[in-house]
This record gives sequence, structure tokens and C-alpha cells, in this order.
Amino acid sequence: MFAAYAARIDPEDPLSGLELGERPEPEARPGWSTVTVKAASLNHHDLWSLRGVGLPAERLPMILGCDAAGVDEDGNEVVLHSVVGQSGHGVGPKEPRSILTERYQGTFATQVSVPTWNLIPKPAELSFEEAACLPTSWLTAYRMLFTNSGTKPGDTVLVQGAGGGVATAAIVLGKAAGLRVWVTSRDEAKRARALELGADGAYESGARLPERVDAVLETVGAATWSHSIKSLRPGGTLVISGATSGDRPKAAELTRIFFLELKVVGSTMGSKEELTGLLNLCATAGVRPVIDSTYPLAEAKDAFAKMSKGDLFGKLILKP
Repeated sequence: MFAAYAARIDPEDPLSGLELGERPEPEARPGWSTVTVKAASLNHHDLWSLRGVGLPAERLPMILGCDAAGVDEDGNEVVLHSVVGQSGHGVGPKEPRSILTERYQGTFATQVSVPTWNLIPKPAELSFEEAACLPTSWLTAYRMLFTNSGTKPGDTVLVQGAGGGVATAAIVLGKAAGLRVWVTSRDEAKRARALELGADGAYESGARLPERVDAVLETVGAATWSHSIKSLRPGGTLVISGATSGDRPKAAELTRIFFLELKVVGSTMGSKEELTGLLNLCATAGVRPVIDSTYPLAEAKDAFAKMSKGDLFGKLILKP
């Protein structure tokens, strides 16, 4: 079957390790299902995999892609929950938790195999492309907002780095939940786009805000860490789920953290139950993922290059 896969690891030039070509079809195994992929979406996780983060060379070649929506062997339209081993279903109780492409072949292919437990019915209201956006970045934003931030309707949330998948999801989901959402970006066009999506304020990266916020959603890391800490009200919460600019900020702001009794909460992906809740929210409330552009799987290298440059607003879709 045709696939986009990591053939080599190169921390300095990750795209050089991306190959397109034929790979073996998934083999049947008890407790697993094979899904015909209708749409898949890119995440920064795919770029990190090409750098060797979470993907050692001995596991190559590895088909990339965490997210997909498609049709199972019985003709059911499904969405994949891409965390394997979280429950033991299909892999045994001692299986360590991993995301597709870390231990198991991913979704950038004609077919993908996952534990049957990981399949969730796709709501009829969502297209395959829309549903394929949800299992990683949108689920991450959902968990950050509704499980870990401690916010309630009327609170103010700052989203760092408008334009990325998680940040874009946080804007849309935050507004749907009745939050006041502020965003930052170095890019004027991305700030304008965020306002179009419903953000209540859009500011230059590092700019002084009109007032301190109840929570900050942080995915950028080192470049925005200090600003995130300084933007919180006393007792506020910073939720971090990524560090695309690096994980070693120049200043940890420890004095401010303990003196103002700030909370720093790590957040990773989400549960199957949370993904089901996200799908139901989208279906019933009219919430839809923001899609930047769609590519045939055969043009996956162009999509990866676009993500690598940061030249996007919303999700990038691949269609086999």
C-alpha cells in the first residue's frame, strides 16, 4: 500500500528522512481492526518523529501520522483514538502508553491497524476531513481547557502562538465554552485570522496585556514562557502541552510562580472518553475544526514543508 514514512532520522534536516512509497499492508491480529483511511491530518509530532523524538532508528521504517478517520472492516465510519496501551485493550495490561508512530505504524497510508477499542463512531455531521483533525491537536486543546485549566464561563484565557493546530482549536473551543479568549502571534495576518475565528483580543508576542488572565495555554515553550507566567493573575494556571520553540527558557520565573501561587499543569493528549466528548460537542454545537489546506497523500512532502515553515493556520489534511 502507498504510504508516507520515516526512513531515516535527522535532527537537523528532518524532512530529508521522509519517503513516499509502498509499505506492507497491516497484518490481522486478535483484538485489532484495520481501517481504510479516508483522511488524515498532520501534527508537529510527525516532524518531531523525523527528528528522532520518541522514534528511535531501530523502529524504522515507520509510517507517520497519528490522526485519521475512515471506514472499518464492517463498513462503519470511525475516528481513531491514537493512544495505544492507555487501557490495555488489544495489547495487554503491561503495554506502555504510546501514540501511533512511536511503537505502531501510523495513519499516512491507505490502511492503518489499531486496537478495536480505539475506534469511535464518526458523527454523521462531520466530514472525514473534519473528523481527522480532532484526535491529537484538538483533543489536546479540549483536555487543556476543560480538564486542566480550571476555567469557567466568563474567565479569560490567553492562547500563545495563534495559527498552530492546538492554538486554533483552543480559540474555537474556548469561545464555544463561553470564555474570553486572547491570543498572541508575531504574524499580523494570524492575529487577524484569530479575531475572525472569535478571539476577543489578539496581541503581538510578548506584548503587555490589558489585564492578567485566569489561565494560559502554552504550546510554544521557551520563547513565550516568561510572558505566559507574567500574564497570569495570582492563583492562575498555566497549562503546557508542548514546546515547539524549545524546552529550556532563559528564566524559569520561579519566584513569581511561588509568590503568586501560580499553578503549572502538564497536559498530554486526552482520553478516549474526552475524544468522544469532543466529537459530540462538534456534532451538536456546530463547532468545526479549522482546515488550512488539503493535500493528496502523494504530495505529503509539500504538506510537511508547509508545517515546518509555520506557514499555516489550522490543520493540514492528507487524503490517500
